[in-house]
Amino acid sequence: MSELVEIVDSLENKVSKLLHKMELLKQANTRLYEELLSLKKEQAATSNLVLEWEEKYNALKLANSMLGSNKNKTEAKLKINTLIRELDHCIAQLAE
Repeated sequence: MSELVEIVDSLENKVSKLLHKMELLKQANTRLYEELLSLKKEQAATSNLVLEWEEKYNALKLANSMLGSNKNKTEAKLKINTLIRELDHCIAQLAE
C-alpha cells in the first residue's frame, strides 16, 4: 500500500511541475505575442517612412533634372530649347 501512495505522490508532483511549466509557457507566449504586435507596428511605421523618403528622393531627382544638375545639364538644356521652340510655334500660329 505504501508503494501505491508513493506512486500517487510522484504523479501529483509531476502534475504540479507540468502545471507550473504550462503557466510559465503561457506567460512567455503572452510576452512574445505583445512583442510581435509591437514589432509589427514598428515595421509598418518604418515602411511608411521608407515610402516617404522614396517620394522625396524622386521629387529631388526630378527637381535636379529640371534645374539642370551637372549630370543632366545637356538633357535639361535640350528640353528647355524644345519647349521654347514649341512656344514660338504656338505664338506664330496665334499671330496669324
